[in-house]
Amino acid sequence: MKNFKDFGIKAETTSFTGDKIKIKRIIDKEITVLNYRIEDSVYGDGKKCLHLQIEFDNEKRVVFVGSVVLISMIQSVPRETGFPFKTKIINNDGRYEFS
Repeated sequence: MKNFKDFGIKAETTSFTGDKIKIKRIIDKEITVLNYRIEDSVYGDGKKCLHLQIEFDNEKRVVFVGSVVLISMIQSVPRETGFPFKTKIINNDGRYEFS
């Protein structure tokens, strides 16, 4: 009889590493975006939520934001060649944007 470990199956990691950080703490500060995913908002309003895996002050952190502009911008970054990248998130007339 085989042991499960003989199959060489590894658990898929879908969560990001690090403590959650509020977007207000990183506005206008340099961050490194390591990865992202887009999911349905937990508020059930049909909107989407951007989950960002970032590095800030030499620590991995996670940011959650519902910004349509940030979602649109990050989807334009090529997954294979665009990550990681350095950026700042700015507040441009009430809209969050990568700069």
